[in-house]
Amino acid sequence: MPEKMLVIDDAPVIRAFLQEVLSDMGFEVDVAENGRDGYEMAKQHDYAIIFCDVHMPVLNGLQTVIAIKKLKPDSRIVMTDSFPDRQAEQAARAGAFCCLTKPFYLEELKSIIANALKVKAIR
Repeated sequence: MPEKMLVIDDAPVIRAFLQEVLSDMGFEVDVAENGRDGYEMAKQHDYAIIFCDVHMPVLNGLQTVIAIKKLKPDSRIVMTDSFPDRQAEQAARAGAFCCLTKPFYLEELKSIIANALKVKAIR
């Protein structure tokens, strides 16, 4: 059974891109268009990695990371942002695995996934 990933992003093009790339890599992918919906999905499923945009409506990325980490402290959350800022830094302090800057490159994405899955294997 393939590992599950969750993509939380308010930009349809980013959701579609990550869903396609991750699916092509053999992962099962769920998507959410805001932090609240992403949080609800994280409550119901266990994800190998959660990709979460920093700037979103309803619940922003920082609020989403805090809520998910409170619920599931071992979650590996990769923040995504066009212009990493104070909120991305706060998300890292709240437990985000790292921040992937948009536009991202396929090799960088693959490297982050490999590193995040290694961390999971060690735990």
